[in-house]
Amino acid sequence: MEDFTIIIDTREQEGYSFSAPVLRQKLDAGDYSIVGFESQVAVERKSLPDFIHTIIRQRQRFYRELEKLMTFSSACIVVEANFRDLIEGNFRSDVHANALIGAVASISAGFVPVYFCSDRQASCRFVEEYLTHFHRKTTECNKQPTPIKSGEE
Repeated sequence: MEDFTIIIDTREQEGYSFSAPVLRQKLDAGDYSIVGFESQVAVERKSLPDFIHTIIRQRQRFYRELEKLMTFSSACIVVEANFRDLIEGNFRSDVHANALIGAVASISAGFVPVYFCSDRQASCRFVEEYLTHFHRKTTECNKQPTPIKSGEE
């Protein structure tokens, strides 16, 4: 396992359980991040009902959140549902499926990617892998080669 600690936002009511160490702390954006990289990586988690409610009923607030996430090196939204649930209208809302599909495309093209991860367990796994890969990529990029001293060649 990578050597980093995942932050779960204090407002996240049912935080995921990870194999990595976890710290509960208020985040400015997103529900999950990494200690030391709070302004660089974030994942916003949504259940399908919450996602639908947020993009339809709290659109202005949510778009302000998306604008914050756009400033990060890496950020995304993870929805605990299948995209097919949207296509087939497998949700409780008076909103037409086409409006939701259009909103997902708009968010993905204009702000940050939206990943549909089928259920809570798959979403948890994806979030941990996403953060792990970000940490690995970032720490490898920041490693400086050791300079060779004169006469050691």
